[in-house]
Amino acid sequence: MAELFSLQQIVNGLQLGSIYALIALGYTMVYGIVRLINFAHGDFYMIGAYAAYAAFFLFNAYIAPGNVLVFIVLIVAMLVGAAVAMLSNKFAYKPLRYKPKLSSLVTAIGVSMFIEYFFSAFPPIGPSPRGFPEVLPKVMWTMGSAQVSNYVVIDLVVAAALMTGLTLLVQKSPLGRAMRAVSQDKDAAKLMGINVEGIISFTFLIGGAFAGAAGLLAGLTYPRIMPYMGILPGLKAFIAAVLGGIGNIPGAMLGAYIMGIAETTANAYNSLLGEGIAFVILILVLLVRPTGILGEKTADKI
Repeated sequence: MAELFSLQQIVNGLQLGSIYALIALGYTMVYGIVRLINFAHGDFYMIGAYAAYAAFFLFNAYIAPGNVLVFIVLIVAMLVGAAVAMLSNKFAYKPLRYKPKLSSLVTAIGVSMFIEYFFSAFPPIGPSPRGFPEVLPKVMWTMGSAQVSNYVVIDLVVAAALMTGLTLLVQKSPLGRAMRAVSQDKDAAKLMGINVEGIISFTFLIGGAFAGAAGLLAGLTYPRIMPYMGILPGLKAFIAAVLGGIGNIPGAMLGAYIMGIAETTANAYNSLLGEGIAFVILILVLLVRPTGILGEKTADKI
């Protein structure tokens, strides 16, 4: 029987958790600002993976696979993810900003399905899976009882850098203070001269960029991409955000890493158990602590 919480499982869990964390942050930021569960967010992650795929073949003729190419491909994936998220907000969510919340929720599901079927029907892409190119030669190291690749290091470093940057932005910058003000009370923020729609657009931009980065990391780690690849990771990242406390940035990070380690540990026993563990966690959280680990109870406004 597999050892519970072996070093290899923890390493793999942290790697997977890094990908979930970048997706979960988009969920939690958008929810914190506009109270919208953007179910299309997993598809922004898929688009980031395809953008990274295209960028590799665009720049590979001029730059050899390595750290420089990885950085360029990462920037392209983030830019494309950010652009798609902002367009989705402008054309799908903004017109429904002051409509019943159910309208926005149904629209988010519609945007998700549109992206998936559009990519499947688009001839240069198609519905079939394809292998992700080796943007960086893989190197393996032994760390105790675990095998660690340079891909693990890249996943952890990129995720840590982006999450640290986001935390500093939200906590220390004037833009972050404006984001927190809009999150607390949009009307009061507007009276104070804050461009509320601009802050919402920026929130979608950051969330889409992080999802795009996660798409590249997923392509490196699990080198197969397809138009429907964002469905399950998107759901799991949403569960991670709920586990940590939806709307809470540190909570989304914590929930994602718990999810990653739980999934890899369950996978060591049975792959089907690994796929279902996220939903077991969701049920337990809703039963025991609906606000999440770091979430706080808030009174409903009437």
